[in-house]
Amino acid sequence: MKQVTIYTDGACSGNPGPGGWGAVLMFRGFRREISGYDPHTTNNRMELTAAIEALSLLKEPCEVQLYSDSSYLVNAFLQHWLSGWQRHNWLKSDKKPVENKDLWQKLLELTGVHSVTWIKVKGHADNVENNRCDELATLAIKQARDAAIM
Repeated sequence: MKQVTIYTDGACSGNPGPGGWGAVLMFRGFRREISGYDPHTTNNRMELTAAIEALSLLKEPCEVQLYSDSSYLVNAFLQHWLSGWQRHNWLKSDKKPVENKDLWQKLLELTGVHSVTWIKVKGHADNVENNRCDELATLAIKQARDAAIM
């Protein structure tokens, strides 16, 4: 199985507000940077979207090391929140619906195809790739704003 390294990040200007996401995919010396924008979203949705968009680019099942500074994203897998939410019909322990269910379901679909190891990194620190993803996400917001002004 091919081994791929992915870094992801999401950003939001206001929460909710305009949002962006960025990801860096690395495979055998090859590198691809992707990013996107949503005019009205939340930071958490952008964090999940970055992972979805990156994993969706993989053309065959891969072993993935996915690095994110989002505790929300990483802990949902590492602390088995997702399996609990599914068992309880997508309700949290307070009986309120799980937010971003649509994106979580897409992530579950993708992690059914790929073997993903989730790795939490410290945001806005000295991790070059995580910082690059943050740049891509914030640049996506800026470019959309600039385009709207013109």
